[in-house]
Amino acid sequence: MKRTILLLGLATCLGAGIAMSQTPAPAPGTHTILSADALKWGPAPPSLPAGAELAVLSGDPATAGSQFTLRLKMPAGYKVAPHWHPSDEHVTVIQGALMAGMGEKFDEATMKTLTAGSFTVMPKEMRHYVRAKTATILQVHGTGPFAITYVNSADDPRTKTSN
Repeated sequence: MKRTILLLGLATCLGAGIAMSQTPAPAPGTHTILSADALKWGPAPPSLPAGAELAVLSGDPATAGSQFTLRLKMPAGYKVAPHWHPSDEHVTVIQGALMAGMGEKFDEATMKTLTAGSFTVMPKEMRHYVRAKTATILQVHGTGPFAITYVNSADDPRTKTSN
């Protein structure tokens, strides 16, 4: 059975009460400039494997129709199993190298490497997977709600138990 899990939430993540860090939102209609040191990084939500950090730059990824921009910081070797999103995902590699593949099975041999400055769009419902080749920072923008559905529910980090 496939489970759709909210990837991001500013106040909560699927009602679990998990606080998300957010860079202070600008007042509507104002010009905004954010320096890199102004970003507020926090742990990525539990719908992603442990070890990543996230900063919301603008908007609310959890709200339907909201335009959002966020950054995701991943350590070298970090993997996200095959999954898909209900809306288009626009990804720019800010730093490092991201390997991305298409399909329902993780196949490193077919992955393409995206280095700093590279851009990709994952159309809604496109099955894909990623691995950070080096420590990597991505910028993701799109229209909320931003959610993730794992192709194989056993890959969902929330289904894994700690011993």
